[in-house]
Amino acid sequence: MTGLVVLIPVALALGLAGLAAFFWAARSGQFEDLDGAALRILIDEEDQPVLAKAVDPVPPHA
Repeated sequence: MTGLVVLIPVALALGLAGLAAFFWAARSGQFEDLDGAALRILIDEEDQPVLAKAVDPVPPHA
């Protein structure tokens, strides 16, 4: 029973903290563009050319 005296206020405090974090995120615009991040990966940007390493045609002697 004494554990409940501690656990119930802790659970309520964590719940209120989560609710406050959700409302803060909603007010700061975190949920404004839900589709932008999903579609951004599909945009085909021009790839940068990969420079090939210079290969020595003659292997070193052992």
